[in-house]
Amino acid sequence: MRVLLLKDIPKLGYLGDVVEVRDGYARNYLLPQRLATYPTEENLRAIEEARKQAAAERARRLKAFEELIQRLEAAQVTIEAAANPEGTLYGSVGRKEIAEALQRRGFEVLPEHVDLDTPIRTLDNRLVRLRFTEELTAEVKVWVVREGQTSDGKQPSEAVGNRGAGTAED
Repeated sequence: MRVLLLKDIPKLGYLGDVVEVRDGYARNYLLPQRLATYPTEENLRAIEEARKQAAAERARRLKAFEELIQRLEAAQVTIEAAANPEGTLYGSVGRKEIAEALQRRGFEVLPEHVDLDTPIRTLDNRLVRLRFTEELTAEVKVWVVREGQTSDGKQPSEAVGNRGAGTAED
């Protein structure tokens, strides 16, 4: 089925594009969510101005992402996490924690930009890919360290109740 996209949809197309999709996808998702409509001449004319505005907005975002990638070139972040003596985290470090650490350093990175297959579950350092668009990516070194090892040396009380948290031999 051919549909006219009313919004940008990743891996499908941009606002104003006429794309071919499966009938069920169009009827059950795109049309009810008002993400697409039927590509009639009237709809094509009505959406032309919105298409120009969306293209200008995409260009502005692309320029902002390129500037952000330049600033991220040698960036590193350190994330503190509670871990057992062997270095296995009691929890994990995921997209949200990495994005928050980057935001604290002044980078406008959202959790959906962090391309992480599986959460980090050990004390270590990793190169994490940030994907802003299909073409624009960056890599950031993420250090996961034991709680209290960075600046102030204080042990937070949130580890109370976890096995092995009563030792202060770190």
